[in-house]
Amino acid sequence: MENTFTGVFEKAGDWYIGFVEELPGANTQGRTLEEARENLREAVQLILLSNRQLSETELSGKEVIREEITVDV
Repeated sequence: MENTFTGVFEKAGDWYIGFVEELPGANTQGRTLEEARENLREAVQLILLSNRQLSETELSGKEVIREEITVDV
């Protein structure tokens, strides 16, 4: 599954800091812009994986309906 998010990067001294507008908590830094980008991609992957695992644990044993949704923004 592939998703698109908006990464925002700011030069702060010798570092770049970055965050994802659509995903609170997805923040990172890097010495180069490319390092910050890669770190942010990894942070997003880990957050989504962690959220999915937490959800599966909380819903274990419950009758639920899972379905994909599409949202136009």
